[in-house]
Amino acid sequence: MSRLQSRFAELKEQNRAALATFVTAGDPNYDTSLAILKGLPAAGADVIELGMPFTDPMADGPAIQLANIRALAAKQDLAKTLQMVREFREGEQKTPLVLMGYFNPIHKYGVERFIAEAKESGVDGLIVVDLPPEHNADLCDPAQVAGLDFIRLTTPTTDDARLPKVLNGSSGFVYYVSVAGVTGAGSATVEHVEQAVARLRRHTDLPISIGFGIRTPDHAATIARLADGVVVGSALIDQIANAQDDKQAVDGVLGLCRQLAEGVRGARG
Repeated sequence: MSRLQSRFAELKEQNRAALATFVTAGDPNYDTSLAILKGLPAAGADVIELGMPFTDPMADGPAIQLANIRALAAKQDLAKTLQMVREFREGEQKTPLVLMGYFNPIHKYGVERFIAEAKESGVDGLIVVDLPPEHNADLCDPAQVAGLDFIRLTTPTTDDARLPKVLNGSSGFVYYVSVAGVTGAGSATVEHVEQAVARLRRHTDLPISIGFGIRTPDHAATIARLADGVVVGSALIDQIANAQDDKQAVDGVLGLCRQLAEGVRGARG
């Protein structure tokens, strides 16, 4: 059983959803980002998504775009991101960690080298936003052979004809993008999310996590009653953007994570 399978199975037994937190590696700098990363499990993160900084994050709204710019300005690159995972794993073996980003940096790094180093460093899965199933051979297939889960994004515009193709080869969990837009955008209605989850469950037995636009503990709790996982990113990254110093950035992210975790854990009574 992979870490992701174990975590979702364990939470299913507890009758609660997973809180998945997204932060960008190297934002606002390496040491502060690593401190945030190391603190997330104790603050209540069940799954961690770690963004790989890239100059053109086309699925992301202003908050995460700016996080990418800060990280790149601080000289974060893919090698440093993998090193960050190694350092995280020195003290944390149970929390699943997924790298999320775009194919260009992986292609430049070398797919074979990236997969080997990701596996060795302690990465559990990959979310590569701009690599559709037509390109499974480029990364998805070799990543899964190496034991890395490949997590697909589905959206409100992914129809029933397209869904089976998108889900083919998916593993770990399915990430449902709840709004037709970028990260940090407006949120979907409860009715919309209920319908989307029901439709996805007809196509897959994988856990379903919902993201994009979830910002508060109450909103996270609402989604946690409907899905297997709740993904929060932009709201956490805003804590870094608004911090006066590195300590405030760490405290802000971990403080909000605790509040979100409380909301998710209390959602089903």
